[in-house]
Amino acid sequence: MKNKQKLLLIVLSLAFVCITILAFGACNNTTQNKEQQIVETLRFQKIEGKEEYRVMGIGTVSELDIVIPSTYKGLPVTEIGNYAFDGCSGLTSVELQNSVTSIGYSAFDGCSSLTSVELPNSVTSIGDFAFDGCSSLTSVELPNSVTSIGDWAFRICSSLTSIELPNSVISIGRGAFSYCNSLTSVELPNSVTSIGYSAFSGCSSLTSVEIPNSVTSIGAYAFEGCRSLTSVVIPNRVTSIGNGAFAYCSSLTSVELPNSVTSIGDSAFSGCSSLTSVELPNRVTSIGDSAFYGCSSLTSVELPNSVTSIGDKAFYDCRSLTSVEIPNSVTSIGSRAFSGCSSLTSIKYRGTQEEWNKISKYNSWNFNTGSYTITYNYTGE
Repeated sequence: MKNKQKLLLIVLSLAFVCITILAFGACNNTTQNKEQQIVETLRFQKIEGKEEYRVMGIGTVSELDIVIPSTYKGLPVTEIGNYAFDGCSGLTSVELQNSVTSIGYSAFDGCSSLTSVELPNSVTSIGDFAFDGCSSLTSVELPNSVTSIGDWAFRICSSLTSIELPNSVISIGRGAFSYCNSLTSVELPNSVTSIGYSAFSGCSSLTSVEIPNSVTSIGAYAFEGCRSLTSVVIPNRVTSIGNGAFAYCSSLTSVELPNSVTSIGDSAFSGCSSLTSVELPNRVTSIGDSAFYGCSSLTSVELPNSVTSIGDKAFYDCRSLTSVEIPNSVTSIGSRAFSGCSSLTSIKYRGTQEEWNKISKYNSWNFNTGSYTITYNYTGE
């Protein structure tokens, strides 16, 4: 009897050990399988000439939240490849590890359900169209390591409300934040030297922007269609206002142009229907075609002695414009330059009648204007 009890005890003990081993093994296998799944369900590519990998696609992963591993086959994962997650409309969040240094062209383009993304301090560049069309993205924090934001990188991120750029950013690419129509404010650091073509165009909720002193150029259409923007101060290092830079900023009431500005591009302030006054600095030599076209609230304008040409339709349809001062440095007035200025009553010319008559005045420069008088030899008194 005792032998039977002893044998039973031994059997039970062995069974317990086996169950423990199996349970531990199963648990360990679950962890390994989970780790393996993270790797196997994404597609990777070894970077030519480097002991590194890039993520190339979503593979068979079905999760809505993705964690990019820091290593693959024992080597670091340093890049999110071009088009890696392009069109993954079900993706809601992605976490990148500190090994990643760059985010490729259209990497997350069209990820319309993506609400958040964590960019590690290792990332230095964000490629063109990287987050284009991520319409559910509400916020993004860019690390201090980022030096450039690619063209159209955050275009049509229509839920993005604010963006703070780190001091490491030097350039903002073309259309980088265009049509982010929920964006209300943006902070540009002193490291930024240029604002690219159409960088913030169509940001219809943007109410204020502070352009730092480091900026030397404002690209064409940079703030076009920012309908809620009420005022802008342009720093002293800017030399030119690009074509259409502030076109159709219909709430813009005032603008300060520094003495460094020498040219105002075509359609630069076209359609700024709330603009009541503008002071042009003494270094401006040319006013582009349609520069102030449709500025229907503009009541007066004083052109500095540096101006030599007034472009076609420069002040076309400025219906509230009552007076304009023109210096004797002007040699040409473009076609329909003041056409439609139906309230114009006074042109004050800082030169003689003979000099006025020598100015090249093109087709219908004064078509449909008010009954104005010209004062010659005007001195400002």
